[in-house]
Amino acid sequence: MVLAAQLVAGAGAASADTLPGPPYIDHTSWARYGGQVSLRVFPTKAGRVVAGDIGKTAAQTDEAWQEVLVLAPGANSPGMRAQFVCHWNFAEFAEPGKTSWDLEPWRPVVDNNTMILTGCNPGGADTRF
Repeated sequence: MVLAAQLVAGAGAASADTLPGPPYIDHTSWARYGGQVSLRVFPTKAGRVVAGDIGKTAAQTDEAWQEVLVLAPGANSPGMRAQFVCHWNFAEFAEPGKTSWDLEPWRPVVDNNTMILTGCNPGGADTRF
């Protein structure tokens, strides 16, 4: 949790009313890396702005996840959602502008602290495309 606190310490919060609206996800694509499958999630500019703001709402998070599921219905699992929420909450602080947020169905379901401490990638290193 210290990492999470450090990531958002200097971030400003905007009112949810001033943040851009959807769509938050531009597109997704399934890929293979090191023999493992990965869903690459490509946020829109609006998605990056909202993800990078500590004032985002649970409704915005849910909307963004629903956009992922429309584009990649096979992503609907608790572990994939948890990875997405972690990326949605922290990626734009930890690695602003990262090309994609990569979610892997083979990663274990873990508690929130473990998810954050592993950089949203429990069970192994981040895929690098």
